[in-house]
Amino acid sequence: MFYGVIVMMYYFDNRRHHLPHIHVQFGDDEAVVSIPDGEVIEGSIRANKLKLVQAWIEIHQDDLMADWQLAINGQPVFKIEPLR
Repeated sequence: MFYGVIVMMYYFDNRRHHLPHIHVQFGDDEAVVSIPDGEVIEGSIRANKLKLVQAWIEIHQDDLMADWQLAINGQPVFKIEPLR
């Protein structure tokens, strides 16, 4: 979580969207955001919060992709530093 944005990655979550992604929440807003490019693939989130998420994805892309591989195989993921 950073700046009120909650970021989640679910185990075995490659069946619906078929590409690496994270789930983000801010208040009542919820979105699914692609890891490779930071694009919203489902839902919506405020533009200013999306920009923060996109910056965080860019900084931690390698870590996110490694966690994605672990998560889709049902293995524990590593925590990633929040945006500060």
